[in-house]
Amino acid sequence: MIPPDLRGRRERDPFWVAVNAAFNGIQRFRSLRAPAPPAVRPVDRTMRLTVQEVRREAEDVVSLRLGAPDGRVLPAWQPGGHLDVLLASGRRRQYSLCGDPADRRSYRIAVRRLPGGGGGSVEMHGLREGDRLAVRGPRNAFPFLAHDRYVFLAGGIGITPILPMVTAADRYGADWSLVYTGRSRASLPFLDELPARRVTVRTDDEHGVPSAADLLGDVPAGTAVYCCGPAPMIDAVRAAVRMDATLHYERFAPPPVTGGKPFEVELRRSGRTLPVPADRSALDVIRDVLPDVAYSCRQGFCGTCRTAVLSGDVDDRAPSDQGDDSMLVCVSRAASGRISLDL
Repeated sequence: MIPPDLRGRRERDPFWVAVNAAFNGIQRFRSLRAPAPPAVRPVDRTMRLTVQEVRREAEDVVSLRLGAPDGRVLPAWQPGGHLDVLLASGRRRQYSLCGDPADRRSYRIAVRRLPGGGGGSVEMHGLREGDRLAVRGPRNAFPFLAHDRYVFLAGGIGITPILPMVTAADRYGADWSLVYTGRSRASLPFLDELPARRVTVRTDDEHGVPSAADLLGDVPAGTAVYCCGPAPMIDAVRAAVRMDATLHYERFAPPPVTGGKPFEVELRRSGRTLPVPADRSALDVIRDVLPDVAYSCRQGFCGTCRTAVLSGDVDDRAPSDQGDDSMLVCVSRAASGRISLDL
């Protein structure tokens, strides 16, 4: 028995000290011989697709069918899904998938040409068969959920996410109807693909600009209302839809700034401080001096414009808010005063 030391502890047994040292030495030797773990590489989820077909669908609207150059099967998608398109200019845009989800060899999107827009639609209209296009996705921020009864509302190019939903509802035997609006019949894409028996077409030149009552009619309780179109149309429907119906909507233009307060945004790397008025987004102001800043949906869900916040409090207005030290400059704002961004 080894006697305890003066503090009441026993001395370490030399035998076990030697065993422990030998064991540690073996472990160190093994670690020196073990191969280094592989470096973690970021996954590139970008697909390089080929434009297989360009087709004129309506005034200023073309559809593009995209497929893999080797004809491989593409990732699956559901009605309401979209692609993030990475253009050669560096612009990023989102376009709803408007083909058949059962077709796993190609994606179809449609684009209305907006000469006074940000340039993305003009660039898309310049594509030809055989051109290559980089895309990411599909992703879905406008999911089509199972219901017994649907009312679909589409304004112009807003038919693109609605079209696969209508097809799915008809295939599943659900009770559904569609009100399709636009400037004129010539401006409405995919009219020939819609079953006429349940579709009401209302054009401004024939019927005038529709009210929310014209669009909704008498919506029965428990109806799922799916709406995609210009901001005034969506705002009118949101205000008028009955409480016992469920409303799902997607904008194809950024929502107007409401309840905004002026603030300053400091672009730390650029060395500039810009005033943001109450009625403009930080993204719009930043693009005045940094036109190449990345953005896509401008509605706060895609995350493309997420920017690190170096100082200041954020008034988060984004559905995809991550609760970290960043903000989506397309919709979120400074809570007060000034905010500093890593731009």
